Amino acid sequence: MNTVTRPRILVVGAGFAGVGCVRRLERRLGPDEADITLVTPFSYQLYLPLLPQVASGVLTPQSIALSLRRSRKYRTRILPGGAIGVDLRSKVCVVRTITDKIVNERYDYIVLAPGSVTRTFDIPGLTENAFGMKTLAEAAYIRDHVITQLDLADASDDPAERAARLQFVVVGGGYAGTETAACLQRLTHAAVQRYPRIDPGLIKWHLIDIAPKLMPELGDKLGRSAQEILRRRGIDVSLGVSIDKAGAEEVTFTDGRVVPTHTLIWTAGVVASPLMATLGAETVRGRLAVTADMCLPGYDGVFALGDAAAVPDRAKDDEGAVCPPTAQHAMRQGGAVADNVIATLRGQPMKPYEHKDLGLVVDLGGKDAVSKPLGVELRGVPAQAVARGYHWSALRTNVAKARVMTNWMLNAVAGDDFVRTGFQARKPARLKDFEFTDAYLTPDQVRERVEGKPVESP
Repeated sequence: MNTVTRPRILVVGAGFAGVGCVRRLERRLGPDEADITLVTPFSYQLYLPLLPQVASGVLTPQSIALSLRRSRKYRTRILPGGAIGVDLRSKVCVVRTITDKIVNERYDYIVLAPGSVTRTFDIPGLTENAFGMKTLAEAAYIRDHVITQLDLADASDDPAERAARLQFVVVGGGYAGTETAACLQRLTHAAVQRYPRIDPGLIKWHLIDIAPKLMPELGDKLGRSAQEILRRRGIDVSLGVSIDKAGAEEVTFTDGRVVPTHTLIWTAGVVASPLMATLGAETVRGRLAVTADMCLPGYDGVFALGDAAAVPDRAKDDEGAVCPPTAQHAMRQGGAVADNVIATLRGQPMKPYEHKDLGLVVDLGGKDAVSKPLGVELRGVPAQAVARGYHWSALRTNVAKARVMTNWMLNAVAGDDFVRTGFQARKPARLKDFEFTDAYLTPDQVRERVEGKPVESP
């Protein structure tokens, strides 16, 4: 008897790109056309742009963690773990499960959407002492940490310790860093009323970036407007400056300043997932080089998209332009690559991806925001309405929309609560503890693993 097996589609990553692809495949493929597997350590899609509001307590963590098991058409098998290597010749993805078991997952078609990780540099003490802002756990941890500093400063009788605990440094003048500094500064400013022993003048926030401008993608006018809002709130914005050395209780800037602090938040950009380096294929600044239809040249059934792929930007005149690593591109690429996978399965022609950027929104908390929808520059309340309206509409489920809207309304009416949950209270955790960038295999280790030879763990 001949046994006919369905094609195996493996999607790596549950970000905007990966989930967008899976949902489109579930809707448009019949149950008998293919088996779909999603590799992800968490059974939720994280709405990354709202992480600063989780860190500041405006939103609860559950609000932006969208369950993958709510789809009515749900039939995807979720493999709980992270891909640490891919052998393109053998069509095998090596996965480290959440129990640290390493398994080989075979596929016929693979969609690589592992996203990005925080970009770091060889700065002494950085990964040991800095916090990141890339995962839900990091955002929740930072909120606990900041409130802990307020509690310890309020209880301390040592002026030097109190001053150090009330200074906060954020590195990165992009959207993540700017919104993080703005939202957390509002949290600490509001907290002063509940901490009578703390002098408000001692609370100092520093936002630094090596670039000469704040959020240059917004343009000069809006960038200056955002910078003025931050400075009006008392945030010290330093451009053309980075970190020279990071210690447990002080940070040294490249301009020679030494800032006593227990809080260094690093948001200085992202790089493609280290998974891309395990393929042995061509990359562009770490992102996998793909065609306009998001295929990897020279390999059948291999697609890549999102932050980890250098997808040509056909909406721009520049021939070498690639799509920026933004949520709006990732969401649309997810649907487009699903259509191309289906077209390949059915022997139909694929279509190239093309999308014109709709604009940018930056929520600075409260009534402060700057936005540039469709090229129109907005500030203040109109910009805030556009920013929150865009984020709210982009949330994938009605349950998430209801939670986020309820949180916004409750925060607007009742204000903040300064509660420490005790998250990892006795065990310090920093950037190196959350993103596991040392877990990936080398191309040689991947081949050895797939061929059944002994392999040393990285």
